[in-house]
Amino acid sequence: MFDNEFPPLGGGTGVVNLHLLEEMALRTDVTVDLVTSSRTRARYETEAFADRITIYKVPVDNRNIHHATNRELLRYSWRGLRLARQLASTHRYDVSFAFAGVPAGAISYLLRLTHGLPYVLSLQGPDVPGFEARYHYLYPVLTPFIARIWRQAGVVTAISAEQVALAHRTMPDLPLVTIPNGVDTHAFVPAAHTPARPFTMICVARLIERKGQHHLLEAFARLRAASPEPMVLIFVGTGDAEPQLRELAARLQVAEAVTFKGFVPREHMPAVYHEADVFVLPSQHEGMSIALLEAMACGLPVIVSDTGGTAELVTQGANGEIVPWADVQALATVLQRLLKEGAHRTRMGQESRRRALAFGWPALAARYLELCAKVAVPSVESRAKESRGSKKIARDWTREPRV
Repeated sequence: MFDNEFPPLGGGTGVVNLHLLEEMALRTDVTVDLVTSSRTRARYETEAFADRITIYKVPVDNRNIHHATNRELLRYSWRGLRLARQLASTHRYDVSFAFAGVPAGAISYLLRLTHGLPYVLSLQGPDVPGFEARYHYLYPVLTPFIARIWRQAGVVTAISAEQVALAHRTMPDLPLVTIPNGVDTHAFVPAAHTPARPFTMICVARLIERKGQHHLLEAFARLRAASPEPMVLIFVGTGDAEPQLRELAARLQVAEAVTFKGFVPREHMPAVYHEADVFVLPSQHEGMSIALLEAMACGLPVIVSDTGGTAELVTQGANGEIVPWADVQALATVLQRLLKEGAHRTRMGQESRRRALAFGWPALAARYLELCAKVAVPSVESRAKESRGSKKIARDWTREPRV
C-alpha cells in the first residue's frame, strides 16, 4: 500500500488510510505493508501498526505536517519506489493499493512494469487534473502520465459523483467504482446535552484559499452586523492562509469572536464538534470531506458549497444548506436562518446523524478488499499449474501473501 501521507502527516487521505488499516487489522487473512512518509531528513522508520500490518516510512524532510511541497512529493516517489522494490524482492505480494494517482499511483504503476504486480488506485482529489487551482501549471505536464497510471490500474475508485465527472474530463471512457469516505460513528456521536452558549459556527479544514474560510469570515461579519445575538466562529486546522485570515478577521472587526484552534488531535475532535451549533465548509473543491462526515455523525446541521460529495451527503433543507462557491451573501443568509430557527437546526442535526450511520468504515474496508481480491495476481495453485511444475516458481510463491 502506498500513501505519501499518514497521520500525523497530511489531511483527509491519511485519515482514510488510517481507518482502513484499523479495519484490516481485524482480519486474519490480510497482511499489509504500507509505504508512507517520515518527517526525518535521512532516517527510514519502521512501525508495527498491528500483528500483520507494518508501516514503512521513507524520509522526505517534511516541513509542514499538513501540506507536502512538490520537492517532498518527489522525494517520496523516488525513495518509496526504491523501498518498494526491496520489499517486493523479499515478500510475495498479491496486489498493491495506491492512494492517489500521484505520487503513490506512480509507484504502483512502475512496480507493475518491473514486477508484474497489479494495483488498485483510489483517486483522492488533487491527483485528478482540474481539481486544485494551485496545480494548474502542473496538470498539463502530468496529465499524460496520470492517464497512463489510470489506464494500467486493475480498478480505479472515486469518492464522489463529482470526482467521477472530473476524472472523465481527462479520460471519458475510464471505468470507475465509487466508494465514499467513511466516519467512525462510535467515536463521533451527538453531544449528550447542549449548554446555553452563543450561536457557534465551526469550520474544520486546512487553512488554504480553496477551503473558502475568507468567505466565511465575510459572511460572519455581515451576520454580526445584522443580528444583535451573540455568536462565535471557530476554525480548526492550520495552513498557509492563517496569517491572512487573522488579518481579515481584524479588518472586519470580528477578531474577538473568532477562535483559531489550530491543530487538534483526532481523539479530541468529537468534543470540539460538540462546541458548535452548525458546521460550515464553503470549499471550492472537495473529494468527500472527512470533516463533513464527522460533523454529521456528531449531529450537526451542515452548510456546504455545491462541490464534491455534496449530493451524496447533503440534501437542501433536510440536513443542511447548500450555497454557491464564493457567494458571501448566500452564506450569510442561510446562517441567519439557522440562527433564528433552533428547532429546525435540531431536526437537521438528527437527519445528519441518520445519514452518517450509512458511512461506517467496516463496510467500506470490505469493499476495498473485494476489489483488491478481484485484481490480485492468480492464486498459488493456479500459478503452480501454469508453471508446469517449475520448482523455482513454486518456491517463490510459497511465501506469505501480502498487500
